Amino acid sequence: MNATPEQIAARIERLPLSPWHLKLRVIMGVALFFDAFDALAIAYVLPVLIGMWKLAPSQIGLLIAAGFAGQLIGAIFFGWLAERIGRVPGAIWTIGIFSVFSVVCAFSWSFQSMLVFRFIQGLGLGGEVPIAAAYIGEIAKAGKRGRFFLLYQVVFAVGLAAVAVAATWVVPNLGWQWMFYIGAFPAVIALILRRTLPESPRWLASRGRLDEADSSMRAIEDEVTKGSGMTLPPLPTNIPPVSRERARFAELFTSTYARRTFAVWVMWFCAYFVTYGIAGWLPTVYRTVFKLPVQQSLQYTMVTPVVGVIAALACAFFIDFTGRKPWFSVSFLLGSLPLFVLAFGGASSAFNVMMMSTLSWFFITTISLGLYLYSAEIYPTRVRALGTGTGTAWLRLASIIGPFVVGMILPAGGLGGVFLMFAIAALVGGIVTLLFGMETRGRVLEELSP
Repeated sequence: MNATPEQIAARIERLPLSPWHLKLRVIMGVALFFDAFDALAIAYVLPVLIGMWKLAPSQIGLLIAAGFAGQLIGAIFFGWLAERIGRVPGAIWTIGIFSVFSVVCAFSWSFQSMLVFRFIQGLGLGGEVPIAAAYIGEIAKAGKRGRFFLLYQVVFAVGLAAVAVAATWVVPNLGWQWMFYIGAFPAVIALILRRTLPESPRWLASRGRLDEADSSMRAIEDEVTKGSGMTLPPLPTNIPPVSRERARFAELFTSTYARRTFAVWVMWFCAYFVTYGIAGWLPTVYRTVFKLPVQQSLQYTMVTPVVGVIAALACAFFIDFTGRKPWFSVSFLLGSLPLFVLAFGGASSAFNVMMMSTLSWFFITTISLGLYLYSAEIYPTRVRALGTGTGTAWLRLASIIGPFVVGMILPAGGLGGVFLMFAIAALVGGIVTLLFGMETRGRVLEELSP
């Protein structure tokens, strides 16, 4: 069988859903779960560290932002690296870094040491997700790709919920250090990745390594045939010619991709400015503004990401019916409404803040997860990890800026000012999506990106 890039794409598209696909998503999904867990672990140990290290609001914001600063650099660097060394080796490096430094964070003895360790851990956290998104996107076929991808991406929402649920018991009973010990588990996943997952055939073909792409594809086909018990169908004939161009960062800004890049960067920034701004500060807001006990602060915070899991599942099951652009734009706009309510007098009690912020989170967290799918769809294989990585760099930038700004606005403008800022960001995201977003539902990747 010929091993041209077009043939490799056609062979991926004809694969029936099988136990191999489930194994792929489980292995990558466990790493993604702990990426989410580790990314927000700091938010749930802060109520303890604030008293222990006598942290000022600016220091709180800096501790939250430090991890995201590392993630910004890691997303760009490892996105670039994955275009050169492959998806699987890139994933292994990132998982190893964030796992090891999760343990190191547990041994922090001061504000300064935690700041440095969280930054280094962030390098791995930022790099892992876009590489995994590129890998899953390249294995998924066009039909129901949204559901296939987002049922994997739901694990990220589960990780955000799990860190909140775990913290309510772990922090008071075992100590804050155990949140970081738990986050080190994915080091085992790095070893499993190396042994059981093949390199992306689409990536190998894009690098001109056609014999290796064919070999990887044959291994996948054999496992799918064995697992499904079905003979593979004929190759589809709707695969357009695949460009032989090499990866270039400047390609993200060419006439074909500049509009897409602008739209997705704004969407990344606005969605995560809101979601991580809310998630990162809620435990501290309940503790310092409403004077709730640590245990109750963590319990209130737990509600928001748990509801987010339900929202993520709804997105996974319906986004192939609604399309990407309608889902994202409507979710942005609906998510802004509860934030405007909180901005103009609704933040009078901890209960009101919990209810309204959870309602907003329900809508906007689906965008936060769906953008990994969307970013992997709008760029060609040669720059898919790089395009996704630079897109996620904007979410990291938003996550850095958000805590700083909250730390400045909260003492002066109160909660109303904080929620007004989040509401405007969500509104801007919705408008940009409506004006500049593109629809990708049901189309082969090679058709979407020449």
